[in-house]
Amino acid sequence: MPHPSSTPPLDVNLLPGMPPVLLAEPTGDAASWAAGYRDTLRALAVEHGAVLVRGLGLRDAHQAGAVFRHLATGLLTEREAFAPRREYADGVYSSAKWPSYQPMCMHHELSYTLEAPGLLLFACLTAPGSGGATAVADAPAVLDALPKELTERFEQEGWLLTRSYNDEIGASLTEAFGTDDRLAVERYCRGHAIEFAWQPDGGLRTRQRRSAVLSHPVTGHRCWFNQIAFLNEWTMEPEVREYLTDVYGADALPFNTRYGGGDPIGEDVVQLLNAVYEAHTAREPWQAGDLMLVDNVRTAHSREPYEGAREVLVGMTDVVHPTVCAPAGEAVAS
Repeated sequence: MPHPSSTPPLDVNLLPGMPPVLLAEPTGDAASWAAGYRDTLRALAVEHGAVLVRGLGLRDAHQAGAVFRHLATGLLTEREAFAPRREYADGVYSSAKWPSYQPMCMHHELSYTLEAPGLLLFACLTAPGSGGATAVADAPAVLDALPKELTERFEQEGWLLTRSYNDEIGASLTEAFGTDDRLAVERYCRGHAIEFAWQPDGGLRTRQRRSAVLSHPVTGHRCWFNQIAFLNEWTMEPEVREYLTDVYGADALPFNTRYGGGDPIGEDVVQLLNAVYEAHTAREPWQAGDLMLVDNVRTAHSREPYEGAREVLVGMTDVVHPTVCAPAGEAVAS
């Protein structure tokens, strides 16, 4: 295995509208290559927010998992998922199951938890026929572009995520918490600053208030770090929102977001957030075999609609600890 100090430097292609792309020379051993360039790749992710590595020829979950483990400080087990995933191995997951024709709008993975990943690892085993890019957006730039009065309100109040768990929409209770034992779920909620209430039908409703802005644990840059727009009712397709409201009621949607004080977030605000994200989006279509590292604090990501088969694996690492609606600067790397 090559030692990092003896590996040749890597050339990163920086083009407008695209994430940084690094062309790797295939060696036939992607895991050893990743191990040799581990520190370089992780530093590039911090510097640029994301880096797409092309040329490794990743072919299967075993190979991708080996690469992930070399790059990670320990792969994380997902909790509080909003959509189900397939688990290929410990810490190696499929992309969240989401209709291919619907976008997954910009968000920071698990930013509503108290143990969010600081680094995301993606491996494309099968590229779709069209669409399906994992696009990225620079969080400090998004924060700077948003109206100051809006970001100041969210910094003061935080943001509120409400969830109603069921077996039809999104992750089920068992998929989200890793258990269906009520006492274990309650212990988890109490330990992670989540208000909860069991419903007469056995369902669970939760509320959690989190900071909307986080300081990067390495650079100190202030980052817009949340899922306010993605998990809000106004980001849904109108017919989907109407259907879910009819079935579950306006106060029991599978997930929704509010201002931290509890006030509803207007459709105009959600449209503004998504428009600012789009203005700062970089995208590059997947090719089979690609690897991408995404700094989850510095960079939001999305999944665009697609046609055809698509298999992208995900690993999460480098825990950061967003606080319970506290001012920016409270992220702690572990």
